[in-house]
Amino acid sequence: MENCGDLPERRGLRPFDAEEFRENAHRVVDFIADYYRDIEKFPVRSQVQPGYLQSLLPDNAPEYPETLESVLNDIQNKIIRGITHWQSPNFFAFYPSNSSTAGLLGEMLSGGFNVIGFSWITSPAATELEAIVLDWLGKIINLPEAFLLSGKGGGVIQGTASEAILVALLAARDKALKAMGMGSLERLVVYGSDQTHSSLEKACMIAGIQKTNFKALPTNSSMNYALSPEVLKKAISDDLSAGLRPFFLCATVGTTSSTAVDPLMELGKISQDHGMWLHVDAAYAGSACICPEYRHYLDGVELADSFNMNAHKWLLTNFDCSALWVKDSSALVEALSTNPEFLRNKVFKVMDGFTIVWCYKFTDLYKKSY
Repeated sequence: MENCGDLPERRGLRPFDAEEFRENAHRVVDFIADYYRDIEKFPVRSQVQPGYLQSLLPDNAPEYPETLESVLNDIQNKIIRGITHWQSPNFFAFYPSNSSTAGLLGEMLSGGFNVIGFSWITSPAATELEAIVLDWLGKIINLPEAFLLSGKGGGVIQGTASEAILVALLAARDKALKAMGMGSLERLVVYGSDQTHSSLEKACMIAGIQKTNFKALPTNSSMNYALSPEVLKKAISDDLSAGLRPFFLCATVGTTSSTAVDPLMELGKISQDHGMWLHVDAAYAGSACICPEYRHYLDGVELADSFNMNAHKWLLTNFDCSALWVKDSSALVEALSTNPEFLRNKVFKVMDGFTIVWCYKFTDLYKKSY
């Protein structure tokens, strides 16, 4: 067996060579540009059958590297046929095409720097850029100052609205348990409507909320499938009479199934009357509220405790980028932060705030600020 010192220099052992990257990156960019040029030629939905790829690829990983040309040929001939083309102008499922030149270039910049931004000291620009860009977006959508850094709140990037709802629910749960006692979890009640995204129910499962204490309240066409304040009031009254503790309401601006918009002002007042955390899920339609003529759909958000919208739906930002704002950042920090020795630094308490709560994608910062 050769000693490591006796081994000749092998080009294959150099994982990154700037000139090699420059040459191959140009080819990959050309490949992607050609794909977008021709995207309307493909059927939007993949036409393959389940298991199609197994017969096209070997049983084991290659023992030796393949050329980029070989890899791109495989993608062209084997992978593209199995893609449902989300970025096609003819794609109308789920939510609209979201790619843009800025979004893709942001992905490239982020991948190039490849920083891990779990603490201010690990990359100061990542922490500070996140805070600044989320404030920009909050101002564009005309969020109340309480949700911005100039207030007690601020924004943090999540991967999806599902994550944002879970984070808000966990913060609300811990706040309620501190007031009631840690043994009161089984009494906590969460409300949404039968149009609320299923991620709320999943968040309840993760947070330990009793299955019977998640209440998907009925809606109907008379209110365009929005949650009725009267229905909510009755549900709260019934639950209080049963010895339960209502603590969380998720209102929606643009439901997935019916684009319903819940009456935030009325629901916010009810939430305040009962000491409930109000989360506003505007993942789908929140972006539209940037337009002054649609901003009225957010009237009442000033009564909410947290708010989220998905930049990766209407703002030409690559998946995934969901923005979450809270009025009181300490609620998130207390519920979700940890303080291990290896994360501590001289500016830990000054700048780290949300970065100890959730490790975000630096990619999204570039896509939003490009």
